[in-house]
Amino acid sequence: MAQTLVSIRDLSVRYRSRDEAAYALDQVSFDIERGSVFALVGESGSGKTTIGMSVLNLLPDEADILGGEVYFGPDNMLTLDERSLRHIRGRRVTMIFQDPVAGLNPVINVGDQVGEVLTTHLGMGKREAKDAAVDILAGVGLADPKRVAKSYPFQLSGGMCQRVMIGIATALQPDLIIADEPTAALDVTVQAQILHQLDTLRREQGTAILLITHDFGVVSQVADQVGVMYAGHLVEQGPVREVLASPLHPYTHGLLAALPRLDHVDQELYALPGASPDLDQPAEACPFIPRCRKAMQHCRDQRPPQLTPVPGNSARAVACYNPVWQD
Repeated sequence: MAQTLVSIRDLSVRYRSRDEAAYALDQVSFDIERGSVFALVGESGSGKTTIGMSVLNLLPDEADILGGEVYFGPDNMLTLDERSLRHIRGRRVTMIFQDPVAGLNPVINVGDQVGEVLTTHLGMGKREAKDAAVDILAGVGLADPKRVAKSYPFQLSGGMCQRVMIGIATALQPDLIIADEPTAALDVTVQAQILHQLDTLRREQGTAILLITHDFGVVSQVADQVGVMYAGHLVEQGPVREVLASPLHPYTHGLLAALPRLDHVDQELYALPGASPDLDQPAEACPFIPRCRKAMQHCRDQRPPQLTPVPGNSARAVACYNPVWQD
């Protein structure tokens, strides 16, 4: 039976500044099983990265956790002290950041950055760590790893930097990798290689992956489960194949309808009308109403719907008073 590794329950987060606030997450709940890939999809600003940062308890000072828990095994990451978090971050839970070049230190060579993980968490000597770093770089498919180890990030391409980040993230065979847009701005060939590398880690090491992306094509290739985010709300969740074949939430339906199709090359691409709402106040009704073709009066009169299991299919859930399956 599948074993739950991460359990997020009713997580609500607000960002504040001197003059305004942004309610980034509103009672988000889902689980990640060991050895599985859980993908979060949605438009920019929907709260995906905030969830990833919450799992590591790396939210910035201007973030307020208004409620909820993030359990990694038996531990609530949001209440652990810094010493306990250091034993988990980098060793049991790691993160591949969206911009691989910005995620690396520009004034330290790549080999030393990879080796730092080994010296910090394993107490390995510097010379031994340097040799191990070369093996790690070779293991993520980098040609001439000795040269790469002596290079600085600005001397490498974006795809090479992304492989270095994967090497750092996987050096200690963590239980969970949080991959934030790991294929963004990469060409199709490199993208396929990165996805293959992540899938290999999952299969060979049993590593669970929280994949943060806006690309349903990437989701369809590697993910087991998918959660669809909109304006800080988790609006749909389920097995990837089922969600792609029969989306339930109108937002998910719109996202999939906007994908280009080879069998409809003469049709104009569909675009969701309107724009994402401002998040300066907690939502008092479904935030998708202004863009929804199925919105009814009771959608406006009631609080935002909670994620609810679909009758007859407990593997799927949707947060909608008038889901597509009722057509």
